[in-house]
Amino acid sequence: MSPPIRIAPGAPARQPATGPLQVRGACPHDCPDTCALLTTVENGVAIKVQGNPDHPQTGGVLCAKVSRYTERSYHPERLLQPLRRSGPKGSGQYEAVSWASALSEIAARLQPIAARNPEAIVPYSYAGTMGQVQGESMAGRFFNRLGASLLDRTICAAAGGEGLTQTLGGKVGMRVEFFAESKLIIIWGSNSIGSNLHFWRYAQQAKRDGARLVCIDPRRSETAEKCHEHIALLPGTDAALALALMHELITHDWLDHDYIARHTLGWDALRERALQWCPERAAQVCDVPVEQIRALARDYGQCLVNRQPAAIRLNYGMQRVRGGGNAVRAVACLPALIGAWRHRAGGMLLSSSGQFPVDKAALQRPDLLAGRTPRTLNMVTIGDDLLRDTSPGFGPKIEALIVYNSNPVAVAPESGKVVRGFAREDLFTVVLEHFQTDTADYADFILPATTQLEHWDVHSAYGHTDALLNRPAIAPLGQAKPNTQIFRELAAHMGFADACFGDSDETLCRAVYGDKVDFQTLLDKGFATLKLPAAPFADGNFPTASGRCEFFSERLAALGLDGLPDHVPNYETPGSSKAFPLAMISPPARNFLNSSFVNVKSLRDIEGEPVLEIHAQDAAARDIASGAIVTVFNQRGEYRVKAVVSARARPGVVNGLGVWWRKLGLDGTNVNQLTSQHLTDLGRGPVFYDCLVEVRAA
Repeated sequence: MSPPIRIAPGAPARQPATGPLQVRGACPHDCPDTCALLTTVENGVAIKVQGNPDHPQTGGVLCAKVSRYTERSYHPERLLQPLRRSGPKGSGQYEAVSWASALSEIAARLQPIAARNPEAIVPYSYAGTMGQVQGESMAGRFFNRLGASLLDRTICAAAGGEGLTQTLGGKVGMRVEFFAESKLIIIWGSNSIGSNLHFWRYAQQAKRDGARLVCIDPRRSETAEKCHEHIALLPGTDAALALALMHELITHDWLDHDYIARHTLGWDALRERALQWCPERAAQVCDVPVEQIRALARDYGQCLVNRQPAAIRLNYGMQRVRGGGNAVRAVACLPALIGAWRHRAGGMLLSSSGQFPVDKAALQRPDLLAGRTPRTLNMVTIGDDLLRDTSPGFGPKIEALIVYNSNPVAVAPESGKVVRGFAREDLFTVVLEHFQTDTADYADFILPATTQLEHWDVHSAYGHTDALLNRPAIAPLGQAKPNTQIFRELAAHMGFADACFGDSDETLCRAVYGDKVDFQTLLDKGFATLKLPAAPFADGNFPTASGRCEFFSERLAALGLDGLPDHVPNYETPGSSKAFPLAMISPPARNFLNSSFVNVKSLRDIEGEPVLEIHAQDAAARDIASGAIVTVFNQRGEYRVKAVVSARARPGVVNGLGVWWRKLGLDGTNVNQLTSQHLTDLGRGPVFYDCLVEVRAA
């Protein structure tokens, strides 16, 4: 008989225990679900990671990626000691050094740069961990104290977040669990089965209870296949579709006039604009059948007539084009038109992250800037920025780069330029990592960081409204250290004696929410549900300046921008180029999360190899057979990859699944060789899906 499994009451499992022990934690990855974890530990070794059945949002279920987390933590290629470059940049040649030597040498390289101009030192990080503590707490303190350049962290969700904020007042929306009660669910720009599994569980429950599911996505994803209807619009045309839906709601009077009058701002102007977008016009722009637009508008409007809840689940695919912010603004107007917010199962959700009372000032200590205002660089344009010299409009040339929680050589756009920038011999680069990624290959020093099983952290979510605590389940492997500890020790080597660098990780965990979330509940249960109304905007009370859903944004108008949402065509509009006639999107491969998990063998075996999905019509026109090696190219570069002739691709659009490590590609490149560094209309985000290419048989 197996010994009983015990739940760890307080401290992490750092010593061998009698019988297995379970430690509560949280998934750190860039996913809306932010699952609660249970890690089973035996004799100090993590033997299994599973979903916590006591957490309602997780329900004991994990995705295929995170269920293999022990394979990632104990990976044979895990970095477990500091490394110093011993060969040319990009060669991946390193020698082991001690922590003391590494930190001393790093400080010795940074100090003279900081003395000349600390803005020549740049941090680069994103969501390799979504944790509030291992993310930007001690790192933020370090870079603020240093006076380094600030980083505009926009590479994923900035356009959508700004569009949502300009319309609803913040990253807010309906509670995900109430999608189970909806009667119409529009899944817009999301492959929920692969990227939002627990929402999909609620959608399936609603479907079993008679709800209609509609997926709007250029790609016929796994999710689109399982919905009642798939609208395969062209990339970058979502706002046109949303405006046509408004047109139909207006002309058929499927409107909640009372809700519009009491809880919205700018209706007359929005009405005038929407009436310019008849379904025929939108059908031509989106390249979809006009009847699909009319039918969706009818289904949405009838929810008002029949007093049934209609809900929209947006994700980030739709905002990675030039007009991404406007597209989100347009979609965010729809629920108010039919009064969908009156129902707890109605409205929309893009992100719930704005509802978490995170005390970022307490964590990152901007007061350490001491009145300085460093320049801000956008992480999307790191390729261009690394190749710039000192200039009045730019500031000092980048001399040092410290990368953590990110793999920019693989994930940043126009990666040919990114590689050239990282390959500069005069650029000093430090990378905190678990593995020798594409970016780590260009580092002067690689510092081994802990995985989620080995450190404390506190997590918010952007797909539900529960805060989570992560306890370390095992001791750090090898010489790995938490990000927080690495920046503490680096601060000491730089001579920073400020008391805030002595705060422990447990102290930082308590500071995340202060007294806004009961920390004892997090300790006892591993999660705490925010106290929020079931139907947050049933009576208005939007967190905008006006308290209303703002169809017209006076803030945008004051900046000289259009106060109303509109269709903003792509930089590279489908059909506009004879040289590059195909649009390309680069959605994530189902078994990876951005560039994470790419080196986990069991997941890579499932995924196979990098592929380009192409419709049979486009393949035949180019004499391309399924399985053939093709070259995908545009003015920015070229990428060799295997073509798969597939109904997942619509005519005129190819799907370059990412984000594979470059070193695993046929020619040491990936799909970002082709994407551009242009920025979105709002939020200064990337335009990964605003990209024209041509494909030829190799």
